[in-house]
Amino acid sequence: MGNYISCTFPAPKLRSPKSARVILPGGEIRQFRQPVKAAELMLESPNHFVVNSKSLNIGRRFSPLSADEDLEFGNLYVMLPMRRVNSIVTAADVAVFLMAANSAPKRISAGNAVKISPEVVSQAAEATVEDLDREGSENGRSRFILEDVAPEYEYRLAVCRSKKPVLDTITEEPVFVR
Repeated sequence: MGNYISCTFPAPKLRSPKSARVILPGGEIRQFRQPVKAAELMLESPNHFVVNSKSLNIGRRFSPLSADEDLEFGNLYVMLPMRRVNSIVTAADVAVFLMAANSAPKRISAGNAVKISPEVVSQAAEATVEDLDREGSENGRSRFILEDVAPEYEYRLAVCRSKKPVLDTITEEPVFVR
C-alpha cells in the first residue's frame, strides 16, 4: 500500500492551468491554450502516441490517450514512439520528462521553444538543468531526444529472440525380440 506513492510520477505543477503542454518527439515543448484533440497531435507526428504525465507510474505500462480525447488544461503530455506503446515506464523515463517539464516554465513564457538533450539516461537523472543547457546546447537551445531514453530496451529485445530448436533426426536402435 505504501509503495504506491513512491512509485508514481509526481506531475510537475504548471503555472497556468489555462493551457496544456506537450513534449513533442522532436524535443520541443508546445503550449496549447485552445482545446486540442490527441488525434491532431498524432497527425502532426505519425507513429507517435500521446501520454498524460499523471498516468506515468514506474513499473507499469504507458497508457496512451485515445485519438478522440481532448488534452486537459493544466496537464503535461508526452509524445512517444509507437514502438514503446506496450513498454514499461522506468525511473529514467520519468526523470527525463520531469527535467524537461520543470525547465520549461522559465522559458516558455518568453516565447522560446525548449529543447533538451541528455547524452545518457543515467546521467540525465542526476544532471541539473544548468548542466543540460551547457552540454547539449545547439544554437542556444537544448535538445531532448526520446529515442535515447531507454537503450536497455534495445538490449532486452536483442537478447529475447525466440530460441529455435535443432532439428536433427533421431537414430533408433533396432529392437531385438527374445
